[in-house]
Amino acid sequence: MATSRLFRTSAAFVAATALLISGCSSGPSSTPAAAGPGRGEDADASGAGGAPKSVLAPLPTAVPADLRPYYDQKLSWHACGVSGFECATMKAPLDYARPGEGGDLKLAVARKKATGPGKRIGSLMVNPGGPGGSAIDYLQQYAPEPAAVRARYDMVAMDPRGVARSAPVECLSDKEMDRFTKTDQTPDDAAEITALSNAYRTFAKGCEARSGKLLPHVSTVEAARDMDVLRAVLGDRKLYYVGASYGTFLGATYAGLYPSHVGRLVLDGAMDPSLGPRQVNIEQTAGFNTAFTAFAEDCVKHRDCPLGTKSADDAGKRLSALFKKIDAHPLETGEDRRLTESLATTGVIAAMYDEKAWPVLREYLAQAEKGDGRGLLTLSDSYYERDPDGHYANQMYANPAVNCLDLPPAYTSPAQVRADLPRFRKASPVFGDEFAWASLNCAYWPVKPTGAPERIEAKGAAPIVVVGTTRDPATPYTWAKGLAAQLSSATLLTYEGDGHTAYGRGSTCIDKAVNTYLLDGTVPPKNKRCT
Repeated sequence: MATSRLFRTSAAFVAATALLISGCSSGPSSTPAAAGPGRGEDADASGAGGAPKSVLAPLPTAVPADLRPYYDQKLSWHACGVSGFECATMKAPLDYARPGEGGDLKLAVARKKATGPGKRIGSLMVNPGGPGGSAIDYLQQYAPEPAAVRARYDMVAMDPRGVARSAPVECLSDKEMDRFTKTDQTPDDAAEITALSNAYRTFAKGCEARSGKLLPHVSTVEAARDMDVLRAVLGDRKLYYVGASYGTFLGATYAGLYPSHVGRLVLDGAMDPSLGPRQVNIEQTAGFNTAFTAFAEDCVKHRDCPLGTKSADDAGKRLSALFKKIDAHPLETGEDRRLTESLATTGVIAAMYDEKAWPVLREYLAQAEKGDGRGLLTLSDSYYERDPDGHYANQMYANPAVNCLDLPPAYTSPAQVRADLPRFRKASPVFGDEFAWASLNCAYWPVKPTGAPERIEAKGAAPIVVVGTTRDPATPYTWAKGLAAQLSSATLLTYEGDGHTAYGRGSTCIDKAVNTYLLDGTVPPKNKRCT
């Protein structure tokens, strides 16, 4: 998704994937979770405030001869791990510009066949976002619902290139990642700015050393092309798809490249691909501020609110004071890691993705006020996908690998970040500094970006449903409106509520509208709003 952190959500609370706060940039992220070649240093990637001039152009409808072996391959399915699922490996060219010359990638695929009753519609691909979220893990955990959709579709997932089981990007050892995640991302002086810049450089060098051949070939455009190969290999004439967060950018990119192949697409928690990275970062920062305000307004109604009972503004000031206190004196956690300000902030942001996490966050903030950092560290670890043994999943490496390829860096020097700090602080007094400095990491990326902001119109595509949540922290509602306005055949479905994404999160109105579309192709009424 976005440019400074990308779409990844805490697995403890939500099934959708959202923005990464650890300095991950994205073109989407979503995402992230979030400047352009040939433009001035201080200009946003979309130019001097206007929309990008370019529109994503569709690819030829005929399959090129050098890609035909990939489109004609047969998958060998076998049982895998979770009952009812079968898995296979699909080959895709490392470089679509030179199929067969640069080698092939092995991409992991899983499916759960339609159960009936009712006539099978086709294959429904899913992607939870990130970039870097495992679509297979998501499918295997959440495919049982909704039953009506599962009955009529083969539920299918493919881990995108560079992700999880599909030639995963690797960057740091677990110990090195521990050091990276606790790096101060709100530097107070020149020494801390240098330390943060060096941390980003070390991260980038680690990715280059461990995954250098792969890094130039994990863009969203390439992942969308892989999806079309899979569509054909599965025997489907059209693509049916549900994408969340960054997955909306992936789905929209597919529609832009292959409009005639679009069947039914649901893009939930949408990103706007036309925005420049600086604008994305600022708007995402404001989105998290909106989410925090909603949390704070709820918190102060409770007598045990650790941020006081006066007002949301006062709660924000108290949280900022807590962060400063932790910055000066990291908290004990009961293990050999202390809770730093960076880890504490990550923990709080993780809870912004789903209002069901708010009671837990109140409890953990109360612990932190008493000097106990265990709760917030648990939230931070779940966000970073760090298991109890200290091992990190691949998402934190795949995320910047995709993001830094999809868009040029929002900032190329610490001086540029410092100059823009007032804008970030205005967008969010609590999180502004953190989000601003996290926008710097792509400045040190070892591979030049191949993408830039583009409108996606997908002219000629079948009807598409874009879903937006009014108080979504990671993908602000304005992005859903922006994407729906660009796509020539899109209908916007609005959820008036909190949290990241809407489908499958408790709104009967949203679920009914999306399921009806998936099952019979009927789009929601224009301007439909749900609670």
